[in-house]
Amino acid sequence: MVRTLLLLCLPLWAPAAAFGQGAAEAPADRPNLILIVSDDAGYGDFSLHGCADFATPRIDSIAEAGVRFRQAYVAASVCSPSRAAIMTGRYPQRFGHEFNIPPRWSETNGLPLTETLLPEILQRNGYRTVGLGKWHLGYAKAFQPMQRGFDAYFGFLQGARSYWPLKKSTRLNRLRRDHESIPEEFTYMTDALGKEAAAYVAENRDRPFFLYLAFNAVHTPMHATEEDLAGFSGIDHEKRRKLAAMTRAMDRAVGVVLDALEENGIRDHTLLCFVNDNGGATNNASQNGVLRGTKGTPFEGGIRVPMLMQWPARLPRGTIYDLPVSGLDLLPTFLAAGGIVRQSPLPLDGVDLLPYLRSKKAGRPHPQLFWRRGDNAAVRLKDWKLVRYKAGPWMLFDLASDPQEERNLVDQQKERVVSMQAMLEAFETTLEAPRWRFGKKAAEKSEKPASSGGGG
Repeated sequence: MVRTLLLLCLPLWAPAAAFGQGAAEAPADRPNLILIVSDDAGYGDFSLHGCADFATPRIDSIAEAGVRFRQAYVAASVCSPSRAAIMTGRYPQRFGHEFNIPPRWSETNGLPLTETLLPEILQRNGYRTVGLGKWHLGYAKAFQPMQRGFDAYFGFLQGARSYWPLKKSTRLNRLRRDHESIPEEFTYMTDALGKEAAAYVAENRDRPFFLYLAFNAVHTPMHATEEDLAGFSGIDHEKRRKLAAMTRAMDRAVGVVLDALEENGIRDHTLLCFVNDNGGATNNASQNGVLRGTKGTPFEGGIRVPMLMQWPARLPRGTIYDLPVSGLDLLPTFLAAGGIVRQSPLPLDGVDLLPYLRSKKAGRPHPQLFWRRGDNAAVRLKDWKLVRYKAGPWMLFDLASDPQEERNLVDQQKERVVSMQAMLEAFETTLEAPRWRFGKKAAEKSEKPASSGGGG
């Protein structure tokens, strides 16, 4: 029976029973891999995180069947660099992917070709690789999904677009299948992506596959079906009501994928991960619960995200993992599950989480984590977090006692501040200068029509 696992691949890897410097358990047969990414959802907009005005039962079921990460982070507070980190297992600032890619055609702006992506690795190791939904990692042909390791693709290149079929599209936001643009004959994008994913699961159930399902939900524009909106008449705030309806559609689509695994007899041997790309945004009525800040900021509300993982045959059910992990860890974790050893000279920043989740390894996967986006930066050292926001004064928080980041301890912990500043400065010496910036000038050159949505 095929074992299923949600994951992306890098090219210079080979199957083996060891991963990195530690031994990895070689699977009896090769697992399938699935990675589901939501877009701009708030940390508090899932019922497993206490959302009170709408529920996410199918997404919650992933945690019930596996692991919920209480302190999961992404490597960037906005869409494109966050996804670049997931795809490479490396801090995106190391290769100049510090900002969202400007929404205009460019032969140079894209996830650098010097980096090897997860689907490329998996493809070279015999996996059938399928990409669905939002890409946002480059627009010119060299950067497109079919050139970066996917055997099949259904989706769009831009950071956002309409959830309805477009009568007039651009080469950035038009719907594509594989290399070609196709007629837009779907009804609602989120449902279409779920159906496509289920079809690919059924088609590939007898061979190892990697499925990357990147929803544009719940990113703007705020489009919801009348049927979904009807279920939330009690929410007075119009945009919040639309967010609830859009989330219901995404939860339903995740359920379609979960049902397809069950129906095709591969659920128990599937490693599936659900993660959000960054904190909730300010323009879609999302809520980050008790966390401070939003998308684009270095506070917890910008970089701490929902992350859930199930692999019923291998991971304990109903586990809560409390130590900090990162989207950087998904690539090495998936590769280890598939028995693939990295052979690239480029160092990874992520770690294989499987030994930690199966109680075979103790300690913190990440004693320290870093973030930088222009004038915004942060470093987390164990439970201490040093933050620079908009080039303002430094702030220091003890996340163990103050996860809301309300008490600035800079004056009480001056030696610690100096030490952590030096740590961040040392990290910054290893980074490449940003290859592009996304701002007003870039937006003015965007190809998108007003109805399409465009940012990330």
